[in-house]
Amino acid sequence: MMVKSPAGPPPERYDAPGGSWPPGPKGLPFLGNLLEFRRDALRYYSEWTRQYGDMVALRLGVWPAVLLNHSDHAEYVLVRNANNFIKFPFFFRHVHAIFGRGLLTSEGEFWHRQRRLAAPAFHIQRLAGYGDAMVRYTTRMLQNWQPGDLRDVHADSMALTLRIAAKALFDAEVDEDVAEIGSAFNTIVEEISVRLRRPFRIPDAVPTPGNIRYVRGVHRINRLVTRIIRERREHGGDRGDLLSMLMLARDEDGQPMSERQLQDEVVTLLVAGHETTAVALSWTWYLLAHNPDVDARLAAELRDVLGGRPPAVSDLPQLRFTEQVVTESLRLYPPAWGFGRQAIAECEIGGYAIPAGTTIIISPWVLHRDPRYFEHPDEFRPERWNGVFARQLPRFAYIPFGGGPRICIGNRFAMMEAVLILATVAQRYQLQLQDSRPVVPLPSITLRPQGGVPLKLAPRAP
Repeated sequence: MMVKSPAGPPPERYDAPGGSWPPGPKGLPFLGNLLEFRRDALRYYSEWTRQYGDMVALRLGVWPAVLLNHSDHAEYVLVRNANNFIKFPFFFRHVHAIFGRGLLTSEGEFWHRQRRLAAPAFHIQRLAGYGDAMVRYTTRMLQNWQPGDLRDVHADSMALTLRIAAKALFDAEVDEDVAEIGSAFNTIVEEISVRLRRPFRIPDAVPTPGNIRYVRGVHRINRLVTRIIRERREHGGDRGDLLSMLMLARDEDGQPMSERQLQDEVVTLLVAGHETTAVALSWTWYLLAHNPDVDARLAAELRDVLGGRPPAVSDLPQLRFTEQVVTESLRLYPPAWGFGRQAIAECEIGGYAIPAGTTIIISPWVLHRDPRYFEHPDEFRPERWNGVFARQLPRFAYIPFGGGPRICIGNRFAMMEAVLILATVAQRYQLQLQDSRPVVPLPSITLRPQGGVPLKLAPRAP
């Protein structure tokens, strides 16, 4: 299957005119163009990269910005000079009410402290204990699937990964709580999507219909998380979940997280954690439905390795093609499709002086489709990840989980979860297309499939 990028490939090299500022599209300061860009950011990023090369100068409203389209430039911002860049504050003003000062939004020494406190909860040995729950919940979901059904596998994936996240975080299996969190989160994401397309910010205190829905959704999630934390404190003990680890964590001075910080971290992990895996799985099903030869190879590996039994964490080293399918899906449809930083002090990137305050945009959507790094970049080819390819790939040409010190803390959890869910479902069903119309990616907090992913369930032959 050819998964077409909105524009052609970027040039082989970057030929910029002389001057102290990279080239870029004209007219961006005008409101109409800004609104048009926000409605179709993926197309614009791709077109600008093709036209202007590795560095593209923009003006997003009142913000001067540079779009970076080379792995070396991404590495400079995310690793080599990471201390000179903070996360783009415009975006996080839109989500502060829900994420507070969690790992996703905090900065500086406060972020370092929180990262150190949270890290033990994501140790590989700790994560392995969640594998059984991932498979068990997936099997439970399949009990509601019937051959011939037409399912929105995006909606199913969202519900499944939310249940898994609640189990891993809280050791909770209360469907009513999970359903309420899911409903509240969908309301929040829909409103944030509107906010990101708006050229100006409307404070939460202004009682617009969207703000009212957003604030009510935030309050619903916070109320549930506060209750769960309170109940856990009353009973105490380590129940083997992430909440227990976070509550027991101590910094170098022997201090635990504050009540507010514990709340922010739990909400961040619950909300952000399940969304990215669900989106990745949704696009994986879509790509497999378009590529029956890849699907057949996946099914063959599952028969050879598992022989009809449920997968386990111990099977992961043998499920190599299954992992490659997920890896390739993350390349073509990275849930974190773009992210921003802001320069604290003036610096130099690619021979250009970047003033303090400049917004830096890095888009995995663009980097992952660059023919300098990926042969036939618009095609779904999981086998490309076999052998030495991944070791020879420039370090920051493939960054579905970000990179550097702020790489997603749950990346190993997400990969393990996606592979185990894929293996469990793909043993039982081939998911088939029923509609020739393409599913359109909607760039919001993540790269959600607009309108869901409707697929027909075809049982595998024994």
